[in-house]
Amino acid sequence: MKLVPRAALFLAGIAAGALTLSRREGAGMDAATLADLKKSLADVQTRIAAQESSQAARFERVESRLEEHATQLNEHTQRLADVPSTSQIVAAMEQLLQKTMASLDERLTTQAHSINVLNTTVAQTDSLLERVLESLDSLQPFSDSPEAEPVTTQRAM
Repeated sequence: MKLVPRAALFLAGIAAGALTLSRREGAGMDAATLADLKKSLADVQTRIAAQESSQAARFERVESRLEEHATQLNEHTQRLADVPSTSQIVAAMEQLLQKTMASLDERLTTQAHSINVLNTTVAQTDSLLERVLESLDSLQPFSDSPEAEPVTTQRAM
């Protein structure tokens, strides 16, 4: 009843009142007036029926839109449930960072070991080169003689 306009109810009330009044008075109203009242009542009923059908159509549209929105809300809720939480993202980032740091630490350890081996090799090479140079220096007095020169040349080659 709240949906039907007040004016339509008012007119229906007037028509109903006029019909009841005419029946109480008996034949106090002429047939033309009675026909006009019946016609007005029929018009009011037609309007009310038209308004009810338009309001029913509106309600159906509203209900269908509400169902669409509910469906969309369910889809969005499902999508939101599929998105990882902040704590999950942070945990994954921590794991990735931990693996990266472990890999970096391993590479640095390997490089430090390689540098130590290289330093040892260089030290050994320096020592060996120093001994070779000392040996060459010790052989130099003998190389002043002409017979020793070809031997030195052969060693150099």
